[in-house]
Amino acid sequence: MMKIIVDVFSGDDPKALIRGTAAAVNVYPDVHFIMPGDPTCLERELAECDYDRSRLEILPASEIIGNDESPTMAIRQKRDSSLVRGAALLRSDPEVGGMISAGSTGAILCCGIFVVGRLRGIDRPALAPVLPTVNGGNVCLIDCGANADCRSEYLAQFALLGTSLMRTLCKVDDPRVALVNVGVEGHKGNMLTSQTAALLSEMPVNFVGNMEARDALSGKYDVLVCDGFVGNVLLKSIEGTAANVASEMAEILRRKMPGGAAEELIAEAAHEVMRNYDYNSYGGAYLLGCRKPIEKIHGASNERTIPYAVGQMRSMILAGLTESIASQLEEMSRGHGETR
Repeated sequence: MMKIIVDVFSGDDPKALIRGTAAAVNVYPDVHFIMPGDPTCLERELAECDYDRSRLEILPASEIIGNDESPTMAIRQKRDSSLVRGAALLRSDPEVGGMISAGSTGAILCCGIFVVGRLRGIDRPALAPVLPTVNGGNVCLIDCGANADCRSEYLAQFALLGTSLMRTLCKVDDPRVALVNVGVEGHKGNMLTSQTAALLSEMPVNFVGNMEARDALSGKYDVLVCDGFVGNVLLKSIEGTAANVASEMAEILRRKMPGGAAEELIAEAAHEVMRNYDYNSYGGAYLLGCRKPIEKIHGASNERTIPYAVGQMRSMILAGLTESIASQLEEMSRGHGETR
């Protein structure tokens, strides 16, 4: 039975995430859950839930790392925080397969680097959500917020990580890697994108050139490479645009198709669209490049998010994603020199 750590106390609504974790226990009978945090609070909220208590244990932790704290200082000073205690257990216990956290992106990244550790050949782990495309496929956006300031070498490593993810989890044989830019022409962009494009052209990935943000979900690409600042703006633009378009379409249909039956159909259609783009439905983003699997969920996630996130983590563990990435990085470095 695999073990998964769920850190809920760093999120906006820990009580909702506790209920979501209890629900996930019922969904995945092959998973043993570990929740770091205040035992009194956890036991009080869990007492209201119906779940298999033999598959959920509490890891006592007295502190919480807030979003307004310096990530590096916080993980050094708050050793008994739910995030650090969870990361330390992830590193030390071979039976623990992965960790999910709703905490500060910076603190999760620091825990990934300094507590869990990086894979050989990776300077900076990167956040990588897998998003749906309009043709029914998937695309990996990397990085979506972990590294706001990057060097071209980091982005080249992101391409390797994203390629490994799409090969292993999505079974794409030769993922098409694109560099997010302001135009598809080779001369477009800034110094970072120009340097990165030159590096990617020499790397053992299927680099197909620059791409514009409007084509992010077109299905033309499998891996979208960018720094965390650009990626975060792109991701949130997708989420916000999807919500606005779904709302506007629903309002137009209500005006054109009045009536109770139509209202039910409209609501169902809007829900179907948003299910693909709502972070509460598609789970979280993988922090790729660490020695063991870590998944970051949105700080504003609700109880619906946890079962989806656990499903993603479970798939990641069963597929041996981290081991596959390490193996592919080693193979690539042998043939093309170190990626660092």
